[in-house]
Amino acid sequence: MGSPPRSLSRFGRSAPVSRREFVAAVGGAGGASLFGPSADASESEPDHLRVRVYPGPVPPTAWLWYGVEGMSDDWPTPFQDAFAAVEDAMDQIQAYAADRSLISDSTSVSEPELTVRVERGPPVRFPLLSVSQPTDLAFPSLSAVLDAFRDQLHDRGALGGPTCHLLLCWSPFNYQVGYGGTISPNDLIDSAGSDADDPDAVAGAQTVANIGATEVWDSRAVSRNIAIHEVLHTFLSPDIVADVGDTRCDHNLGTATRTGLEGRTLQVSPMATAYAGPDEFGGGTRFHGTGCYDHDEFARHDGYEVNDTEPAVDRFEYTTELSEATLEAATRYLIRLTT
Repeated sequence: MGSPPRSLSRFGRSAPVSRREFVAAVGGAGGASLFGPSADASESEPDHLRVRVYPGPVPPTAWLWYGVEGMSDDWPTPFQDAFAAVEDAMDQIQAYAADRSLISDSTSVSEPELTVRVERGPPVRFPLLSVSQPTDLAFPSLSAVLDAFRDQLHDRGALGGPTCHLLLCWSPFNYQVGYGGTISPNDLIDSAGSDADDPDAVAGAQTVANIGATEVWDSRAVSRNIAIHEVLHTFLSPDIVADVGDTRCDHNLGTATRTGLEGRTLQVSPMATAYAGPDEFGGGTRFHGTGCYDHDEFARHDGYEVNDTEPAVDRFEYTTELSEATLEAATRYLIRLTT
């Protein structure tokens, strides 16, 4: 299968790509058009802060393994759980923002109400691959997936307003997409550019979470965290990250906390997922991330090796609870957008 999958972020490289590459990236299954109908995604209130989640095509083998629940609308249970995890993360941010308002000085101007709407986007479809064209099966890059995803969103008129567009894909063997990621200049929800009809208008961000990779190589807990992780990239601007964490690397806002009997379990928060363990095969997640990180600059990292007071960690677990540093940075960014 080539090199193992890797987890990429906005720090990844961009390269010229073809639309055929994108077809291979998301599994090559489905119908002739990109988007099917959706009753969940509302096109009203374009300036409302949003996270819109799109299910990519899922191969028959996955449906056989996970069951037929959700087959009628292309939402297998791993996708459903990823969506619910993103909803919960946005609820945590909104609750944190509300708490900030409650404890502010009563004589000062209160913080604005912060609402992030999480909604289902329509399923993503792609033409079937022809077996007579084996070159189409080459593993595409992350930028290939994001470029084609963005093009299709633009064609549908779905771009515009401060929105994170999250594609859930099923590509467990695509080492170039890895666990997912997003790439500048479309890496923050207030990104602007040629994606919108008005070049100065907000076009939003696009990101990918490779749930196929996390399900095949890791666990449902990692799937949830990676979905949150990739969405949070679009809510964490480098300047605010640097303000909050004294680092421009948003992965360092995460935590890795020893818990359990004798501290042998390392509990990892979403932004630290794929980065909390040693940089080796099976270091926490099966494959270590390739983006920026520094355990010494994490919001908290208790270490995983033997030290003077604790034994080595022998188990990693993943919590969807966001670190306080992540909550603070995301809240500051979203409040900046609403003022």
